[in-house]
Amino acid sequence: SFKMADFIQLFTGIGLSEQKAKETAKNETLAQNLKNTIDEAKSHCGGEVDKSVGTLLYNISTRLKNQIKQHKSLLVKYVANKKINSEVQLNAAMEYLLENPNEAVNTTAFEASSGVGVVITPEQVETVVEGVIKKNKEQLLEKRYHFNMGVLMGETRKSLKWADAKIVKSEIDMQVLDLLGPKTAADMTKPAKQKAPKETKPKEVKPKHEETVEMNGMVGEDGEMKSFSDLAGAALNFHKVGENYKTDGYVITPKTMELLKKHVEDVKGRVYTRFPPEPNGILHIGHAKAINFNFGYARAQGGECYLRYDDTNPEKEEEKFFVGIRDMVEWLGYTPYKITHSSDYFQELYDLAVELIKRGHAYVCHQKGEEIKGYNAPPSPWRERPTEESLLLFEDMKNGKINEGDATLRMKTTLEDGKMDPVAYRIKFTAHHRTGDQWCIYPTYDYTHCLCDSIENITHSLCTKEFQARRSSYYWLCNVLDLYCPVQWEYGRLNLNYTVVSKRKIGKLIQNGIVRDWDDPRLFTLTALRRRGFPAEAINMFCAKVGVTMAQVVIDPVMLEACVRDVLNVTAPRVMAVLEPLRVLLNNFPEGEIQLDVPNFPADESKGSHKVPFSTLLFIEQSDFRETADKSYKRLTLDQPVGLRHSGYVLKVIKVNKNAAGKILDLEVSLKKVSETEKPKAFIHWVSNPIQCEVRLYERLFKHKNPEDPKEVPGGFVTDCNTNSLTVLKDALIDPSARGAKVYDKFQFERNGFFSVDPDTTDKKLVFNRTVTLKEDKSKDS
Repeated sequence: SFKMADFIQLFTGIGLSEQKAKETAKNETLAQNLKNTIDEAKSHCGGEVDKSVGTLLYNISTRLKNQIKQHKSLLVKYVANKKINSEVQLNAAMEYLLENPNEAVNTTAFEASSGVGVVITPEQVETVVEGVIKKNKEQLLEKRYHFNMGVLMGETRKSLKWADAKIVKSEIDMQVLDLLGPKTAADMTKPAKQKAPKETKPKEVKPKHEETVEMNGMVGEDGEMKSFSDLAGAALNFHKVGENYKTDGYVITPKTMELLKKHVEDVKGRVYTRFPPEPNGILHIGHAKAINFNFGYARAQGGECYLRYDDTNPEKEEEKFFVGIRDMVEWLGYTPYKITHSSDYFQELYDLAVELIKRGHAYVCHQKGEEIKGYNAPPSPWRERPTEESLLLFEDMKNGKINEGDATLRMKTTLEDGKMDPVAYRIKFTAHHRTGDQWCIYPTYDYTHCLCDSIENITHSLCTKEFQARRSSYYWLCNVLDLYCPVQWEYGRLNLNYTVVSKRKIGKLIQNGIVRDWDDPRLFTLTALRRRGFPAEAINMFCAKVGVTMAQVVIDPVMLEACVRDVLNVTAPRVMAVLEPLRVLLNNFPEGEIQLDVPNFPADESKGSHKVPFSTLLFIEQSDFRETADKSYKRLTLDQPVGLRHSGYVLKVIKVNKNAAGKILDLEVSLKKVSETEKPKAFIHWVSNPIQCEVRLYERLFKHKNPEDPKEVPGGFVTDCNTNSLTVLKDALIDPSARGAKVYDKFQFERNGFFSVDPDTTDKKLVFNRTVTLKEDKSKDS
């Protein structure tokens, strides 16, 4: 038998590098496959395989799709006999076979599509390259070796589709050298970036954080998704509409191409996706990725996305969840093409189940739920019952003649994870949210999902990685019923550290009084994030940054908070608010009250301003004054003056007034203009003639990164809760320009953080939630 060293020797002998040969030899399946391919090629060409053939044989072994595996010998024969002798030809040959998967190979058409027999002479290459260089001569002489040589390659290959790329490149290099001569020192240096011509009107200067939002490319200031490239990741490899058969693992039947042709006509060549949540809970941050991916991909491709409620479990569905889901989809900036429900198709699904039984692919089973749980369940003794018997029993199930739990309809297929005969229908004597008492049998996810995708002509069925084990049954069910079969693509879930998102666990937190409700701002449900003040565009930006990968992703909340700051920096106007006030009396203030004009965005005064009163009584933060302090403390002390933001004044303490217990009541200070005194070490915020408000400050709800991990938290996630995660400041003060702020309005409280108006706000009292601090808290374990 072959040893590792034998494989390496064989593979280097056909032209693989030592490194590539070792990597290939380590993969037992690939190594054996490549050896068999080489042996087959040797039988066609008299025992020797040269390096040009070897490279193409390696490509066949690694890149041949399952759908055309039956044509492998044909490709090997053409490569071994050097009728196909370049990668371009091999790619074209495989493309032809994919386009015509069900037909016996038409040799004439196959050879024409693969360039077999086409001979490109060196003279032809020379002539075409000469013409291409002549066309680009002016630019070449100007830019010399900084010219993009790929342009020459591309134009030459347009005329000489089957030419060997190495020969073309060599000819281009030679003719360019002949035209320009050897590279000079200037040719070797990188070209300096050209500055844009000066504009006549003054250019708007943007603060650095504003550029961050725009450079991200996904989300502009208006929250509109701009491009899909960052979000796409794996989506860049998605099939084109109607080319489902080219994807790995797709099953081709004699009717596939006919069904796909009709499908393309029905969708008019456009992409259709769907976001299919169960209406039995509130959406969380993980769903934001699914929403962005499904709606974002469709939008980027000029297609449409359905919002389809997967409402096949009547016991857990409530009106508030239907409304809440739609609300969150629209909040994130997306409008569904249509809002549908799995229940819209209950009759069609039932009729298809009858057809499935008639075709011998489903049967009525009486094993109990407990018996068929898990992966090693005993086979059903009813698997081979007569079709007519199953049809009658299935009708009895539908008509309520069989008790709940006494029968199920099961499909004759095995999931990828080994689970046998998944259930298609179960009996539930429960009224449905939409269909009332019309049905007492309800279809399962495994049965419903792919059929609804097929009925709605979905082009790309995007789902999370755990559904990979359902892909084979998805394809199987569509195919055995001779229906259009969409392509299922899986991507990794998005998870956050320091959170729990399961409905059951959040329910437990609510029951235990740890959080108030589903929208408590310490949670990571989408309603909670909105209530806390997270802008929808920041959540979209976060999803874009995370990207779409096959791997499950666990991200720290710090990254989400950074996106929130990026957006709020350019969208949340500045106001001054004092969270823990200290009274300050100005003993040399002129009579009356001054109205100061304060910019909403100091870095961009074109965004307007607001008036702030300035009078003899001010309030500052208690933490901005100390009677004595070390040198690192830059704010107000008995012997250290401090500036007042936006006022043009510096204040100096004259007297500290205390009560009998020694607690500071207020400060008496004197004012001096900034221009008339030494520049202070710091400028602090303040309010005058303010309005009272309540401010809620939030910290992380959980102490550990993985509160659900028994190794990290042996006592369970409830024991990991931070009891100080909410601080309520009832006597905070804010400058009067915030009067009339509406729910979800967002502000930057200068020096304090970003805050959002909470729904608890009334006409008499403003309530604010702190959304995020101004900077990441470095003390957090991240």
